[in-house]
Amino acid sequence: MFTRKYVYLIALFLLTLPLSLSAQSKIENLIIVTCDGLRWQDVFTGMDSAIANNKKFFQGDSAGIFKAYWNDDVKERRKKLFPFLWTTIAKEGQIYGNRALGTRVDNANPYWFSYPGYSEIFCGFVDTAINSNEYKPNPNTNLLEYLNGQSQFGGRVAAFCAWDAFDRILNEPRSKFPVVSAFDDCGGSTPNSNEQLLNKLRKDSFKPWDSEECFDVFTHYEAMEYLTIHHPKVMYIAYGETDEDAHSGHYKDYLNAAHQDDAWLKQIWEYVQGDANYRNKTALFVTVDHGRGGKQKEKWTSHGQSIEDAHEIWFAVIGPGIPAKGEIQGELQLFQKQFAQTMASLLGVTFTAEHPVGEKIPQVFK
Repeated sequence: MFTRKYVYLIALFLLTLPLSLSAQSKIENLIIVTCDGLRWQDVFTGMDSAIANNKKFFQGDSAGIFKAYWNDDVKERRKKLFPFLWTTIAKEGQIYGNRALGTRVDNANPYWFSYPGYSEIFCGFVDTAINSNEYKPNPNTNLLEYLNGQSQFGGRVAAFCAWDAFDRILNEPRSKFPVVSAFDDCGGSTPNSNEQLLNKLRKDSFKPWDSEECFDVFTHYEAMEYLTIHHPKVMYIAYGETDEDAHSGHYKDYLNAAHQDDAWLKQIWEYVQGDANYRNKTALFVTVDHGRGGKQKEKWTSHGQSIEDAHEIWFAVIGPGIPAKGEIQGELQLFQKQFAQTMASLLGVTFTAEHPVGEKIPQVFK
């Protein structure tokens, strides 16, 4: 029979459990979202007036950009561009990468473009042989593949990606979870009516990037349909238009795409918090594959080794048990290769592979 003393000791033990264990015990599901090449400068300071005033980039509508996204106060300005990020996640989660406040997040890979960046995110490892977006199927084990091989997640992992290279980045044949990329049909062999319509619309849509990449709207709603029907435990969604618009030098389109990504993040989170399968049991992790030019305004359209600050990235995370610290301040150096183990730790598992895996980011858990 328990005495009052023993009850007190047990209660004290539970209250003093490490926050990392608390977070892990509450998180059963994970949704990962990437916004290709979305600059940390725009995330933390909002639209850039120098770019918006440059006739090379404002697409004949500088006034429209200012009307939609400008405010003299930087905190209000960034909130106009990313209202969900700077209300909900800033209040209930964590946002890393504001270099003006001392917090640096960087690619560890030396290339600073997409395939190496995505491989680093999901493998937790820098493979310097991966030096091209046309690289063969990734020989390195990725986190999603690892989770799909675990009993609690097996058969309940899926990825929806605008760019067709993800078939190789995530090595779909070997990983054995669905990677619906670019113009792949969704719904498998038995699509429902919504999936049939999405397949028709996507097939007949304008294809500015040929068959390599579809519009993000198709990727998003394919993913949402899968989320509502199949309730995966781990889902990855990869948006791509921010990068395509930036390469085209279309700052208005780039900002609109970024704003739309934020709206979709809100939609995902509101669905998660409104569904009994996910409510208060799901974490959302948002990041990018690489940065792009910021120090030299003319180079905002580009990235890669020739752009000195294109290794500068950011990430955000929200979920039950994750301390609500908002915008992270203070001297801190983090790397993209730490994301995989951090995401695994959110789910209470340790990601192991045939290659080294970067350590988790302890600040997320305490």
